[in-house]
Amino acid sequence: MQFVRNTNYSTLNEAKMKEVQSLARGLQIIEKLAQSDEGLSITKLAEEFQVDKGNISRMMQTLESYGYAEREKDGRKYILGSQVVRLGRMLLAKTPLRDTAKVFLKQLVEKTGECAHLAILSQGQALYIDQEESPSVLRVINGIGTLAPLHCTALGKIFLAYANEPIGPTLNSYTLRTITDRAMLERHLDIVRSQGFAVDDEEYNSGVRCIAVPIFDYRGRCTAAIGISGPTSRLGLEQMQSVSQIVVEIGKSLSSKFSLVNNH
Repeated sequence: MQFVRNTNYSTLNEAKMKEVQSLARGLQIIEKLAQSDEGLSITKLAEEFQVDKGNISRMMQTLESYGYAEREKDGRKYILGSQVVRLGRMLLAKTPLRDTAKVFLKQLVEKTGECAHLAILSQGQALYIDQEESPSVLRVINGIGTLAPLHCTALGKIFLAYANEPIGPTLNSYTLRTITDRAMLERHLDIVRSQGFAVDDEEYNSGVRCIAVPIFDYRGRCTAAIGISGPTSRLGLEQMQSVSQIVVEIGKSLSSKFSLVNNH
């Protein structure tokens, strides 16, 4: 008996594999564009992924034609396209917690005078999905869709302390107060769990303090974090004590409300 290789089947498999690889590379490029503040050139992307510039150029043309990438005015760099923003808004609109949390974000602003934020865990970072701005001229604003590190933000520490999210391999320093030692951070997270809230004491941005608490679903799982941010000129150590209790109480109320909504 003689076995003959089906060349058509082999060619088809290879074509499918190339399609999958192209899709994966396209998604990786979108992620890189999302992480870049200044846009990325064809040369930079080719170096990043170690492929020839012609390959990257064709892929960028495809992403651009579908609205996932756009050229900057000089034509040399690419940034995220409007289609990514549209999909993000569609995703946020389908997040039930966002609707439930609206009134509680407003309560935080009314009772503390500071900006209130709501975040979920996304790929090892805190993703801001909603906020309510402070009426003060001097205020802290984090745009919806912003990603922030976990180890040095109040919202992020909540996920490390309550959502069983592992501490990342690298603890980057953002200010002189950023905790970059793993053992010290683990002890800090023990304090977060014991007191029921997390604090960012100028660890991510100098001159800014933040407080956050966990939001639990009906199964007792931490699915989100809510908190406030403000300038150190208004959030002194004494104010932080009283404000933290306000955030804790509103967080508990939101968890209770969300548990009821999410269980039906």
